Amino acid sequence: MKVLLRSDVATLGKKGDLVSVADGYARNYLVPQGLAVRASRGAEKQAEEMKRARVTRDARDLDAARELAGRLTGKNILIPARAGEGGKLFGSITSSEVVAAVQQDTGIELDRRKLDLDEPIKALGVHLVPFRLHPNVDLTLTIEVVAEA
Repeated sequence: MKVLLRSDVATLGKKGDLVSVADGYARNYLVPQGLAVRASRGAEKQAEEMKRARVTRDARDLDAARELAGRLTGKNILIPARAGEGGKLFGSITSSEVVAAVQQDTGIELDRRKLDLDEPIKALGVHLVPFRLHPNVDLTLTIEVVAEA
């Protein structure tokens, strides 16, 4: 059965794609969940419009991510934190705190979920923190954790 996807489905395609799936999969899962509708002539026209809108939105998002990466490249973000002997922090610096520090220093609001911090920062010093602003745009921020006075 041919269906028009109404939202992104990880194993199938993106919103607006016309895909062929098993009848049972469409009838029992995709259509009842609102993820797809049966393909018809009207649905095919709707699919073309969805694809055009997706392409323009993706291009706009890519341009915005590149512009944002350009504004943040080379910035050194300072985060003051309480630390003990040997430069070990009392606690840790999480992704939320990194995003808050970026907003405070630069005025740029980032999504903490796009931060690729494997583990919280637990020591003083300079740390490189990768951000994925867009699937095609990556950014590495320099975070310097300094001892509070």
